Amino acid sequence: MSPIEQFEPHERVLHGHRMAYRQAGSGPVIVLVHGITADSTTWARVMPYLARRFTVLAPDLAGHGASAKPRGDYSLGAHASSLRDLLAALGHDRATFVGHSLGGGIAMQLSYQFPELCERLVLVDSGGLGREVSLLLRAATLPGSEYVLPFLAATRLLEAGRFSVRLLGRVGLRPGTDVEEMARGHATLRDPGARAAFLHTLRAVVEPGGQRVDASDRLYLARRIPFMVLWGERDTIIPLSHGVRTHERLPGSRLEVFGRSGHFPQLDEPERFIDVLTDFIDSTEPARIAAEDWRELLEAKQS
Repeated sequence: MSPIEQFEPHERVLHGHRMAYRQAGSGPVIVLVHGITADSTTWARVMPYLARRFTVLAPDLAGHGASAKPRGDYSLGAHASSLRDLLAALGHDRATFVGHSLGGGIAMQLSYQFPELCERLVLVDSGGLGREVSLLLRAATLPGSEYVLPFLAATRLLEAGRFSVRLLGRVGLRPGTDVEEMARGHATLRDPGARAAFLHTLRAVVEPGGQRVDASDRLYLARRIPFMVLWGERDTIIPLSHGVRTHERLPGSRLEVFGRSGHFPQLDEPERFIDVLTDFIDSTEPARIAAEDWRELLEAKQS
């Protein structure tokens, strides 16, 4: 049994649809938001240790894991609203949001839509910060990919190891954790509901030319929220340069580069991930954003 499996999955029905989550610990709330095709188990190596000091909430996003996979809205805004509703249903008023990959884009969207909920914002190899993204994800947005994905998922090409190292490099993957996690996510696409949710989610943020959503023009709104960027130096899915530029655009932010990590530093270097995140929380005061604060930020940008 992996450490995270010791935390029994729970579920809440929100707007008629099941939303699964894991929750553990007590103290200040940390919400861990996973990436596309992943689920709450992507936090397996860090959640049990964070739960020693914090209330840790790791949901399965709609269309992922054990959560429902309905026809509907899979935009960043819809995912952010679902997180807001889950927090309310569980009695949590505010939290530190840690978003990985797609989850980073969702965390940024939540901080924009519901700033009063966000005490701190931590982006981990996040989407939504630049155009570049791996060829594999861009290819999945092409017309007709919905007809190819069932074959690929059924034959488990990635998991069977039929891709050579050379081919993996061409589609933007680094052998190791990145390949293992992409293969694990790829296997979930055998389920028609998960496959449809994947395509709707991916096409909302990526197109054949690259990422179509860029939050850079709204980063200034995070100036009053403690903000940290974590990135794997060897990430070949979303490049480190996105994290560096984000840090440069946001004075007072913190940047941590994980030299031995690819796209999943929480799995490649979990001990350092825990230490860095804990230190960030300990060394910052939680934000308390009111309506007048938001107004001042918007007005200051116009002047």
